[in-house]
Amino acid sequence: MNIVFQHDHPLPVKKYGGIERIIYWQMVDLVRLGHCVTLIGHPDSIVGPAGIKLIPMKENWVAQVPKDTDLIHLYYNNIPTKDYPVLNTLQGNGKKGELFQKNTVFISKVHARNHGSNHYIYNAIDLEEYPFPEKENPLELENFMFLAKGSWSVKNLKDCVRAAKKSKHHLHIAGGKAILPSRFIHNHGMVGGEEKLTIMNNCDALLFPVRWHEPFGIAIIEAMAMGMPVIGSPYGSLPELIPKMAGHIVNNYQELLTTLQIKQNPFDREEIRKYIEEKFCIRVLTNSYLGYYEKIIRGEELHQDFPTWQLEKEAVELLPF
Repeated sequence: MNIVFQHDHPLPVKKYGGIERIIYWQMVDLVRLGHCVTLIGHPDSIVGPAGIKLIPMKENWVAQVPKDTDLIHLYYNNIPTKDYPVLNTLQGNGKKGELFQKNTVFISKVHARNHGSNHYIYNAIDLEEYPFPEKENPLELENFMFLAKGSWSVKNLKDCVRAAKKSKHHLHIAGGKAILPSRFIHNHGMVGGEEKLTIMNNCDALLFPVRWHEPFGIAIIEAMAMGMPVIGSPYGSLPELIPKMAGHIVNNYQELLTTLQIKQNPFDREEIRKYIEEKFCIRVLTNSYLGYYEKIIRGEELHQDFPTWQLEKEAVELLPF
């Protein structure tokens, strides 16, 4: 197939990035499978060594789409042209009344359901970028990590800091910082690449007690790829992603605190890594999208009606914790 992606920012990202990394990994994996991949994107992108053709993006990028394109894959909600089949991946949550394209794919089962759909493909990672650290299972979970945009209240950094201080455990924050200093709180700012991996290698578990309908949570599978269990809230995709062998679901702050105070570590790092290898490696994502590509190229529409946000409250409203 000849598949076109369009993205405004340079790829691959050098530091922090979620959606950008998934787009890049997917393009690379499609090339590995023998497909022709074109990126219409930022001129500073360095994708040629991976076998991806770069077309520096102009204002009217649709006019730059090669004539032999079979499908355009966009990671946002838009149909720029009727000349080519288009698949849209939605990574965030919609707003009340917002309509999404009929060939939209969501990123978890609950994310799809919240938009009136049953079409979803889990996000995935390139495990070559997450070498599994060879070390023993810690006897006790002592060093925790927060990996998210800390300034966004729905990510709930506040309760992570509070629980870490109360339980006298160390919390390493990657993606923001705590306001008040503490010997238990370590601020690393926005990090990526080797710096992020180093922090993860020194942590025992990820704290992810979000207070919204999380569409997916890439940090969850990043942490698990490094053998870290995840302690998360019951919202959004988290119950789908966090089985008992790989973490805890906590319903409120008191349960979070109680979990941090557990003395014995019940998790096996190698078992958690194997779980990610089987379900969330980039090849699983690529093969799943290829199935959708074939349907859409044949002229099928994934939805009869335009998907839209189904819940009464807006997605960004804080849920109780």
